[in-house]
Amino acid sequence: MADPSGPVWIGRFQTSTRIDDLTPAFSSAVSDFVGALRAGGAGIRIAATLRPPERAYLMHYAWRVGREQMDAADVPAMAGVDIEWVHRDRRGRADATASRSAALGMVGLYGIVYRPALSSRHTQGRAIDMTISNYSGKTFSDAEGTPTRVRTAAELHELGGSFGVIKLASDPPHWSDDGR
Repeated sequence: MADPSGPVWIGRFQTSTRIDDLTPAFSSAVSDFVGALRAGGAGIRIAATLRPPERAYLMHYAWRVGREQMDAADVPAMAGVDIEWVHRDRRGRADATASRSAALGMVGLYGIVYRPALSSRHTQGRAIDMTISNYSGKTFSDAEGTPTRVRTAAELHELGGSFGVIKLASDPPHWSDDGR
């Protein structure tokens, strides 16, 4: 029997925060970049690396049903995710308000700000969400080992690019292997 959409799904199919779970080439680039930042005294907080496709599905359709008012009955099934998006009233009739409410609850608990993609650099192991602090005015080695003084976010982004870790400027914590 399928579990209804709602808070019970938030703890399932967890997103990794481990650099080692990224693709080998990107994991190496991120490890080198993060190592250089830490060696120079910056703070790093990793929020997400590899996102299971099942979690991307849950996040995507929670957004679609909750924020875009997609009919919960139109959500396609995904193998391995036994969720019931359609909530029903006591008489067994579809309850669109309850379905949207459960989906919006999921959106809130996931902390979603933008419509999540079904397939993304995160589901491919090619992205990391991290917050970098305490970097301004410090010197870090770039990918070639050249000391580089960083004063601005733009200079930090340039430093990351030297390692092949490219900043998506429109998404504050998001870095990837191609800037998307």
